Amino acid sequence: MNDAFGGAFRGKRVFLTGHTGFKGAWLAEWLLALGAKVTGYSLPPNTRPSLFQQLGLGSRLKNIEADIRHPETLAKALHTSKPDFVFHLAAQALVRPSYERPAETFDVNAMGTAYVLDALRRYGKPCAAVFVTTDKCYENREWVHAYREEDKLGGHDPYSASKAAAEIVIHSYRSSFFQNHPVKIASARAGNVLGGGDWAKDRIIPDCIRALVKKQPIPVRNKTATRPWQHVLEPLSGYLWLAASLANPKFSKSPPADIASAFNFGPGHESNRTVAELVAEVLKHWPGKWEDKSDPKAVHEAELWQLATDKAHALLGWSPAWKFPDAIENTVEWYRDSAAARSAQEFQVQTIFQINQYTEKARSLGLAWTK
Repeated sequence: MNDAFGGAFRGKRVFLTGHTGFKGAWLAEWLLALGAKVTGYSLPPNTRPSLFQQLGLGSRLKNIEADIRHPETLAKALHTSKPDFVFHLAAQALVRPSYERPAETFDVNAMGTAYVLDALRRYGKPCAAVFVTTDKCYENREWVHAYREEDKLGGHDPYSASKAAAEIVIHSYRSSFFQNHPVKIASARAGNVLGGGDWAKDRIIPDCIRALVKKQPIPVRNKTATRPWQHVLEPLSGYLWLAASLANPKFSKSPPADIASAFNFGPGHESNRTVAELVAEVLKHWPGKWEDKSDPKAVHEAELWQLATDKAHALLGWSPAWKFPDAIENTVEWYRDSAAARSAQEFQVQTIFQINQYTEKARSLGLAWTK
């Protein structure tokens, strides 16, 4: 596996915020497998169980429990770790809680991003930094074509708006401070991510698993909403390859200034499915039932959403490797296998197994990051 991403992370120091979250834990596991020396900076996990704890990551990397909104603590931790790479994933990452805690959502997502950028502004060594936002940073017009990187930013709900604000902050810092700086900055916008080890509330896959384990009907609150569903390894491969390409211009045929920009990482068009279709696919691998829990008084959530990845394909040679059925099958398989796991090592084995499976599929497709 160490030859993936051009060996860019082997023996390198990585500063990863949000490593105790679902995506962060998967990324930390992959980075460790690639031979990186990882420093994680985050609040403790906010779910029980959590993938971070299941994988035993706390003892396998440098684990710093701290708030992204404490700029002095953050800057000291980042500078002390002397990173070659930075991945910023720490966030308030859910739509519905953003209605309950809107100011906190803006504080964490927009100002937290500014604090990481400010720490990097004062960091004088070569470093590649990828800031992860979301596909929901675009102004949603409920149109049928996919959103591209140059489309207007916006957001109806506080979560989406806070991520649009984060993108504006990133663009401002990049233009103002990082044009002739040893630190190179890019942002990454991913679609709706799923995969084993997600235990969050108000997310459809964890809702499915919790109901199926209890042999209860799956509650579905927005069955007609369409999303670009993708396995967590899809965008993570994009983040890793984007960072590697920022650090080493030889990995891309494009000018470095084009790589230091915003990129979408989403699934193929066939993965744009309704929530009802997603649940039906889950039930193929774990039989059960679902029930319509639509609430006309529920907070606003977008109905139609698609993401264009032409830029990532053209400039980075990146494309998704797993199709929609593959993503669902591997996700359900992880949860079913995890029911028998009794140690962090067993969770690690099945997680690394899926990373290897995904890498081999990407290699068979000739994707740039596997060469």
